Amino acid sequence: MTEYKCIGCGAVLQSEDENESGFVPKSRIHEEDVICRRCFRLKNYNETPDVNIESGEFMTMLNSIYEKDGVIVKVIDVFDFEGSIIPSFNRIVGNKKIIVAVNKIDLLPKSTNVSRLLNRLKKMLADEGIIANETVVVSGAKGFGLDDLLEQINQYSTGKDVYVVGTTNVGKSTLINKLIEATTGEKEVITTSNIPGTTLGMIDIPLGNNQFMYDTPGVIAKSAMSSVLTLDDVKHIMPKKEIKPLTYQLDEGQTLFVSNLAQIDFVTGNRSSFTIYRSDKLVVHRTKLDNAKEFYRKHYSGLLAPPELESPILLDNSETYTFKTDVRSDILISGLCFITVDKDITVNVTVPKGVKVIARQTVFKDK
Repeated sequence: MTEYKCIGCGAVLQSEDENESGFVPKSRIHEEDVICRRCFRLKNYNETPDVNIESGEFMTMLNSIYEKDGVIVKVIDVFDFEGSIIPSFNRIVGNKKIIVAVNKIDLLPKSTNVSRLLNRLKKMLADEGIIANETVVVSGAKGFGLDDLLEQINQYSTGKDVYVVGTTNVGKSTLINKLIEATTGEKEVITTSNIPGTTLGMIDIPLGNNQFMYDTPGVIAKSAMSSVLTLDDVKHIMPKKEIKPLTYQLDEGQTLFVSNLAQIDFVTGNRSSFTIYRSDKLVVHRTKLDNAKEFYRKHYSGLLAPPELESPILLDNSETYTFKTDVRSDILISGLCFITVDKDITVNVTVPKGVKVIARQTVFKDK
């Protein structure tokens, strides 16, 4: 039996169950260039129904790459490094060449030192056991760095297939659309969305001479903030344009709330600057640490929104990370923001349970 796939998300087309992935009316299933109902709604109404696809199935599809020959393009979200790491990535890759595309560089301030950023990210990748043959910075949305990325792909693929992998929301499909447009002139080949899990199966895109580029399913990062939010609320935390950082001069015993999703406490240290990089849709509020819990309880669904939370998650289901800085550092809250802080201070960061927070030496100019 011939198997037809949605050209938008790669799901196998079927007409039996409209609640399953790949549903399309029976009258259209054999037409050319068919998109499933899910992709149709996503493209035309920016909405998507639930589909019964679990992370384990995503990983099974990715694991199938191990047996195939080709080159891997690993897409990293520059705004969310931790949420961009795929579990068991090395097992998926095998001995293939790896090109890391650091995406969304357009979100960072133009003053960002790109060389410093690349050096920091290479070290962080190495700490995760990922050794890339090349690392390039790109912007799928703006088209920046595409020539460099294409040059590296051509150099390392030598006619073999190219597999583009990444977690949800790293901008993978947007980047591929730009690459395809640059090489073939075709626009918007792949369905894109801010909603996690848009790509449901591997989509093969001909590059010529029997070479294909594959868009692989996005793996849902359970350590990212999006995993604790509704689909409607994810759009509030994803920056869309160059971030305008906010800087606060804090004294010991003060607290910053990033919306209703993170609490940053300045525990000990001399007066210091805290610079926050986040979506402009998220409010930042300063208060005293002594009354922070009461302030949050009173304002989590009002002054600190959006997003709209049904309960005070930082009080009911949270965990706290403690950082003592010996260098000027960036504290990264996966999928939400990062905060640049001074050295020689102690900071507590409280986030919803399961969301990962890490610290690294700052990628920005040291004082």
